[in-house]
Amino acid sequence: MRRVFAIVMLSALPVFAGSGGTLEGRIVTLNVETWDSPDEMKFQSVGRTVTVGSGIEFGMGPEFRTPGFDVVPVQVEIKPHRIEFSYDMRRGTFWDAAFNGYVLRFVAECALIEGFSVDHAFTTMAVTEADIRQDGGAFYINVAGRDYGPEARLAIDVMVSDCLLG
Repeated sequence: MRRVFAIVMLSALPVFAGSGGTLEGRIVTLNVETWDSPDEMKFQSVGRTVTVGSGIEFGMGPEFRTPGFDVVPVQVEIKPHRIEFSYDMRRGTFWDAAFNGYVLRFVAECALIEGFSVDHAFTTMAVTEADIRQDGGAFYINVAGRDYGPEARLAIDVMVSDCLLG
């Protein structure tokens, strides 16, 4: 009887991301944005929202909504402490702008990401930590002027806080 009571009490406690935190189970929205000034958006994709789980979270492709701009086909997999981007067989160069890239907005009531680094052993794109910034729950990854294609990969390792899951 005591064992059953303990299990019931544990299930009533808030759900934590675990020791050191994790992105698993988090709600996240992905947008592709292009701008020279955030106040003058040249392009913003339709946002896609998912709960992080196993496998590919986002498989984005062209939307055919804005003449001259569109989404470069990309697959985004979010792991407990890592975000990976990969591309299909199309080759090209991302439009050059002050910002042209990915915005991941995580639902969290705290500073979710405590730190990040590009995994240079895995990454084939010319992206560095200087191309990534965090603003509240938003994570901006600038790929402006970078080449993409089937061999292009980008991996960002993240330190996640021990926030409550939203």
